[in-house]
Amino acid sequence: MTVIYGINNCDTVKKALKWLNQNNVDHTFYDFKKQQLTPELLTSFVEKSDWANLLNKRSTTFRNLPAEIKDNLTEENMFKAVMEQPTLLKRPLLAINGQLHLGFKDASYQELFDNA
Repeated sequence: MTVIYGINNCDTVKKALKWLNQNNVDHTFYDFKKQQLTPELLTSFVEKSDWANLLNKRSTTFRNLPAEIKDNLTEENMFKAVMEQPTLLKRPLLAINGQLHLGFKDASYQELFDNA
């Protein structure tokens, strides 16, 4: 099962969803604005990728974090911050075949689903 995680109003998520629909890829969309991020789900993300890749450090949400969190990016601090504000995660997150792929690029998705 292919699951795409993100928020509906994110332009990159919109592009990824459009690509999946146009290419008839059966998928489920998990919208962090409508469905709660659970500790178990976040743990599974961290197990498949590390914090350096998962965090969207260019986001407004990240820039607005208190300095004591941004200056102390421990796993514990980031876990708590992301649980409170899932928009700290890069988007979209695509779960397929037990792997997690971050972001969207047409060519990357084409390659992923050609090999799926």
